[in-house]
Amino acid sequence: MGAGHDHVDQIEHELVREAMYKTGVTESIEITFLADIPAHGSGLGSSSSLTVGALNALYAYQGINKSAEELAQEACQIEIDILGKPIGKQDQYSAAYGNCQHIRFKTDDSVMLERILLREHTRRKLNSNLLLFYTCIQLKSSEILAEQKQNIDDKFEFLYSMKPLVAELKELLLNHKNNCDSTIDEFGRILYRGWMLKRNLAGKITSPVIDETYDAALKAGALGGKVLGAGGGVFFLFHVLAEKQDNVREALRHLQEFPFSLERDGSKTIFNIRR
Repeated sequence: MGAGHDHVDQIEHELVREAMYKTGVTESIEITFLADIPAHGSGLGSSSSLTVGALNALYAYQGINKSAEELAQEACQIEIDILGKPIGKQDQYSAAYGNCQHIRFKTDDSVMLERILLREHTRRKLNSNLLLFYTCIQLKSSEILAEQKQNIDDKFEFLYSMKPLVAELKELLLNHKNNCDSTIDEFGRILYRGWMLKRNLAGKITSPVIDETYDAALKAGALGGKVLGAGGGVFFLFHVLAEKQDNVREALRHLQEFPFSLERDGSKTIFNIRR
């Protein structure tokens, strides 16, 4: 459990502590986390991924197999119900299930998932056209999310306008033809429309620096993009055609690019041995 920790309740990392409580692992163990991205406030769902992964590993350590649904539900219980985080459930379900999912959050608190079966050429095209940039800006997403939640009634028109974009993206991905790149190009334009709406939901979602960076990417050839997560500017995702990517990289040379590819799987155990 770490130097000087003889009991679970002494663990300062609240996500690990609560995952141990939830899984019933109370004996002395060593837990190590490795990440390819900044661990705090990235907007990439890192906290929920950690929670889902910790639950999965701790259950596997005991020889217990949990479904993706169970892992997502328990991660939501830890982050939202127990720790009171002002967040939604999309990150936990995305981490547990992986792949490309259409997720619907019902008024009765249930969650419905429909896997979007991407054609291989569509997956390759998205992998090659999406660029991810790190701004090094540090922020507390909880503050933005708390304000956004408080503003729901006043900002409902923007939320109402954002909802149909989900159906548009789903339709686009399902109907993209191998010889019709102009169809997938609309992906970036939908990201642009979504960002223009989202930036109105709370005061700290955007800033002059974020707006300048976004405009620079568009002028260099990006079709659209968004700030990931709650906002505030930690990671930018842009949709850029291959012939314009060097221009965008040059325009954003002050940022660090993070190469990535779309993940097919959710949380999984790749090795498990207990003596």
